[in-house]
Amino acid sequence: MAKQYWLMKSEPDVFSIDDLRREGSTCWEGVRNYQARNNMRDMKVGDEVIYYHSNAKPPGAVGIARVCKKAYPDHFALQKGHKYFDAKSDPDNPRWFMVDVEFVAEFDECVGLAELKSDPELADMELIRYGRLSVQAVKKSEFGRVKKMAGCKK
Repeated sequence: MAKQYWLMKSEPDVFSIDDLRREGSTCWEGVRNYQARNNMRDMKVGDEVIYYHSNAKPPGAVGIARVCKKAYPDHFALQKGHKYFDAKSDPDNPRWFMVDVEFVAEFDECVGLAELKSDPELADMELIRYGRLSVQAVKKSEFGRVKKMAGCKK
């Protein structure tokens, strides 16, 4: 199957691109939106990800990650007392999933949302049209354009 491209949002004070670089990889837990969950279930090892800082000034694309482990049940949904606990979760029929991502590159500068919105080549990008979804598909051409805007060679 061909490589796919994604955008994943994280608040920088929760888990920043710097945190990912320092740790090397992480599980992407806590997604509690069905469409975002479905997107993660579609991810394959080797898929590339635009790492996006939301709730930042400015919000924007800050780097590249890669899926290094395909979707598996989010075990935090089953842990009573955990912030991602979901009482309706069932270990025999998991409701929530996560993937692991690894660090690839950090952009020299954030490509801010305003800059992304002003680029006509990105007018159809899910980020521009639907904004709120935390895990979204990105077309190969959009992925390449964002990397070019960031001056990223990796």
